[in-house]
Amino acid sequence: MSATHGEKPSVIFICTHNSARSQMAEGLLRKRWGDQYEVFSAGTERTHVRPQAIRAMEEVGIDISDHFSKTVDDLNMNGFDYVVTVCDNARENCPYLPARQANIHQRFEDPSSAQGTEEEKLQAFRNVRDQIDDWIQRQFDPKKQPAG
Repeated sequence: MSATHGEKPSVIFICTHNSARSQMAEGLLRKRWGDQYEVFSAGTERTHVRPQAIRAMEEVGIDISDHFSKTVDDLNMNGFDYVVTVCDNARENCPYLPARQANIHQRFEDPSSAQGTEEEKLQAFRNVRDQIDDWIQRQFDPKKQPAG
């Protein structure tokens, strides 16, 4: 798989498994400002997109059910304008990927580590989804240049 870049700035979100946080970030930025950015996600290890992430996104009208887990090796990692790590593990274990504009790290809790009932676990995904969405609104507003 290759990331092709047109005239829009490109953003890649990276977390360990590309199963929740980076997938939700990809879906949120694409839904909010996909006409302004080319958006991708990847992980350091391939797994699967968590059903709770899919469900949490469906609740806000975003369908990521066709997303699949990718590794950074699956994408042409050259030439991204913004490389965003969304978990500490990816930041520490992912090879350094230089961005044309900025390398950004914004840590979000791993919702897949939540304990409790199925509803409590789903609520953890909702909480992280909302935190990512709030951050994306501030960080990637096309009226402002994203800060590093």
